[in-house]
Amino acid sequence: MPNRILKNIDPATPLELGSLVDAQPGQIVSRTLVQNKAVSITLFAFDAGEEISAHESKGDAMVQLLDGTAKITIGANTHRLTAGQTVVMPAGIPHALEAETPFRMLLTVVFPA
Repeated sequence: MPNRILKNIDPATPLELGSLVDAQPGQIVSRTLVQNKAVSITLFAFDAGEEISAHESKGDAMVQLLDGTAKITIGANTHRLTAGQTVVMPAGIPHALEAETPFRMLLTVVFPA
């Protein structure tokens, strides 16, 4: 069997992404699916009130909210995302995330070549 790039996920099996990671009281839980020089794909589950403080990424980061509600700050702008919405946090721009309600998201970061 060849080496798989995607990890921690069953291949050739239909899945509900949100079911692969569950929020825990007072925590942020993550499940890495891909991590290499080109891309990082991670599932996250945030409990209400949990946050990741302002930081920058070397790659463009796309958040896809799977459920719940999140407040996402990119530079000087704050956005409220709900299930099904997506936002890109550009490389080099400070961004932060806060859970207004428990939420799950898929984070894809694409790094420059």
